[in-house]
Amino acid sequence: MPILLTFGDSNTHGTPPIEVRGEYRRFGADIRWPQVCLRQLGAGWELAEEGLPGRTAAFDDPVMGDHMNGRSGLRIALQSHGPIDVLTIMLGTNDVKARFASTPDMVLAGVAGLVDVAQSLEMQQRHGGFKILLICPPPVEEVGPIMGEFYGAAARSRGLPSLYRAFAKARGIGFLDAGDVIAVSPVDGIHYEAEAHGKLGVAVADAITRL
Repeated sequence: MPILLTFGDSNTHGTPPIEVRGEYRRFGADIRWPQVCLRQLGAGWELAEEGLPGRTAAFDDPVMGDHMNGRSGLRIALQSHGPIDVLTIMLGTNDVKARFASTPDMVLAGVAGLVDVAQSLEMQQRHGGFKILLICPPPVEEVGPIMGEFYGAAARSRGLPSLYRAFAKARGIGFLDAGDVIAVSPVDGIHYEAEAHGKLGVAVADAITRL
């Protein structure tokens, strides 16, 4: 039975648009895009959801904790689940926060490190080989209650799709630009509305079938 591992941040976890800072909420399984993707793939697939709110591709977060760094998180996920058949990686939104002073190239470097881990001989042999789909998150909008954390992020995030696409081609992995399918919520400029989760889940399933 093929297994899909979805590795990402709050938008993979299923966090709704933030209206009140500090309030924890999560969409149900009927809405979250990984679950939509699972249903779209059809009977016979299993899903391992690995979405952590605040996760970055490569930065230790001085506020939320060093465990937000995806480099260690991916190794843990790949050693916790399996054998998997497909891995999706969708990170980069938190990497463009103001406190990391990142550039699009720095964000890509973090993503490249994750793909290095996933394509390593150790991980590929552990799972008997698996395919990778790199998903570029849609651009950030600087609105809502957490806009201060994302000062300057709109411009930085718009530089990611072309870099992710070229990198995916160079590494021989699948690619999906989520910004071609959905947009962030106007409520907080970061997270996705329920309808967007549905559209993204279908698009990811379609991309997986083309791997």
